[in-house]
Amino acid sequence: MPFTRHLSRRRFLRDVSTTGLAASMSGTQAASAATKVTDYSGLQTDRYLGKVESLAKVKDDEVFTEGPAVDAAGNVLFTNVPVSRIHKWNPRTRKLSVYRDSTNETNGLYFAPDGSLLACEGSAARVTRTNVGTGKIEVLAEGFMGKPFAKPNDLCMDGKGRIYFTSRSSVDDPAGENVKAVYRIDPDGSVDQILAFPEVHMPNGIVTSPDNSKLYVIEAHPDADHHRDIRVYDLNGDGSVSNGRVLIDFYPGRSGDGMCIDSMGNLYVAAGLHKTRETSETLDTKPGIHVISPEGKLLAYRETPEDTITNCTFGGAGLKSLYVACGTLLLRIPARIPGKSTYRPGV
Repeated sequence: MPFTRHLSRRRFLRDVSTTGLAASMSGTQAASAATKVTDYSGLQTDRYLGKVESLAKVKDDEVFTEGPAVDAAGNVLFTNVPVSRIHKWNPRTRKLSVYRDSTNETNGLYFAPDGSLLACEGSAARVTRTNVGTGKIEVLAEGFMGKPFAKPNDLCMDGKGRIYFTSRSSVDDPAGENVKAVYRIDPDGSVDQILAFPEVHMPNGIVTSPDNSKLYVIEAHPDADHHRDIRVYDLNGDGSVSNGRVLIDFYPGRSGDGMCIDSMGNLYVAAGLHKTRETSETLDTKPGIHVISPEGKLLAYRETPEDTITNCTFGGAGLKSLYVACGTLLLRIPARIPGKSTYRPGV
């Protein structure tokens, strides 16, 4: 079974200080020097993205799609969180089927280099790995410092086989569980909390840069005066992070939810709303895929057809198809730049 490793007081203080002032300020203060996503003029969208294609529509009783991931055969798996289901879209038959039921409200998915499927099982408060050949599920992490996680949400891997995942409760942090946080699972099974509330307010999408030097985390808190931005951290050799800063700011609009990254280090972020919901989020952020440079510049934007767009991933031939979970739909958008290649051991 995986075990947890405690943060010493010295290490905790070091991590808080090196994360930087930006991570501990309020959303408005922290993002004051970052580019705000309000001006959509002058973009070069056709240089990055083709036209939006609808591939499939989910017809479950309740629908909130999330967490797309593409296997080695090109099949697209994505989750329907409220009914605890994973769907599969087959690019050869162009048919949608149920891949798995009873998934514990699984949200984010990620295919590891060995072909196993990593999953953030929200209602079970755990991160698992499934052998897709046998169907056997292994629990990788299910708590920290003697408490369960807040709901694990999204995950990624770095070039050393380490897993990073976000964990977020509802708006308030309930008693009896860990606060909202970002964790790392090392190959030996140990778990470290590398960022935690109030340094981060509502961590969501997460990716590492192609050279493994940066960790990007979306902050997506729906309440006023909280973080709604993308934060970037230097990713150190031991898997810790430092020098946190705001890359781009979505406030007061709806922040990004999930994201993926191309081979040049550009982020593809699912963000925005067509209409307001019962939060303080405005419509300043347009609904769709936002392409953002490593320097924090909005390069391109492609609108998606319905609420709520949640996440995206690269797949297909040459990793030049962007698959998007959007409301009841699975979408595909051709990408001009291929996605970041999956880490391969020994390469």
